[in-house]
Amino acid sequence: MTGAVVFELYSDAEMVACGAALGAALSVLGSQEVLVVYFEGDLGAGKTTLCRGILKAFGHRGAVKSPTYTLVEPYSFSARQVCHFDLYRLGDPEELEYMGIRDYFEPGNVCLIEWPERGEGILQKPDVELVITMLAGGRRVSLRAYTPQGEQVLISLSASHSGGIKSTLSLASSEGAQ
Repeated sequence: MTGAVVFELYSDAEMVACGAALGAALSVLGSQEVLVVYFEGDLGAGKTTLCRGILKAFGHRGAVKSPTYTLVEPYSFSARQVCHFDLYRLGDPEELEYMGIRDYFEPGNVCLIEWPERGEGILQKPDVELVITMLAGGRRVSLRAYTPQGEQVLISLSASHSGGIKSTLSLASSEGAQ
């Protein structure tokens, strides 16, 4: 069983607000396991903008830039660590092993991974997959859960959704979906 949440967003402010709502949902989970979120979408779709909102929800107040050249930027907070990965420039998935990728996937950490297909075969499967598609004048952000932990994120996200984001939000479950 997988759940899905869909937002339609029409500004960068709404993208950041959506990220903040997701960050709030991620922050309420226990720290027993690593939580992995994949971000997929075209170049410039807004993956890093959503990550900025997530980090804001955890308490980060500084700039957030995509770690395109460093591959990962860890952010430490009192309750947990959030690791923001951008694998766009990754030449070979094996490079992740050389950079010590497994050290970031510790219990309690949240791993936000842009361009996860570049690390296929090395990265662990996501709890939540987020896909951004372009709309006329905006973007559709679709989130799908693949684990019970991911389901909890989507349930928390849908329960905490307020009118602060001008969007369409729906929680749907479908049996047998991959």
